[in-house]
Amino acid sequence: MNGALTRFRFMAYVVGVGLLLLVAAMFAKYVGDSETMMRIVGPVHGFLYAIYLVLTVDLALKARWSIKATALVLLAGTIPFVSFYAERRVVESLRTGKAL
Repeated sequence: MNGALTRFRFMAYVVGVGLLLLVAAMFAKYVGDSETMMRIVGPVHGFLYAIYLVLTVDLALKARWSIKATALVLLAGTIPFVSFYAERRVVESLRTGKAL
């Protein structure tokens, strides 16, 4: 399970940073009237989020999370800064043996 946790942690940070970049790209698009950043960051974030979903489900199956806990961690990649919080909670719960 350590490998699955390491992969999840890496992607949680990558998706978190990517989501912050996506928010910046949205501001550039709607406030600055510049779509260039959005055209690059949008698809990249979408691809990385898909990888995050797969790795999260892999970890959830290995750690035997409930469907609710799995869904909440999956959704964490859609709200800025929440993926960082979710990553910490996941690591803490797995290290202490407590359920999410």
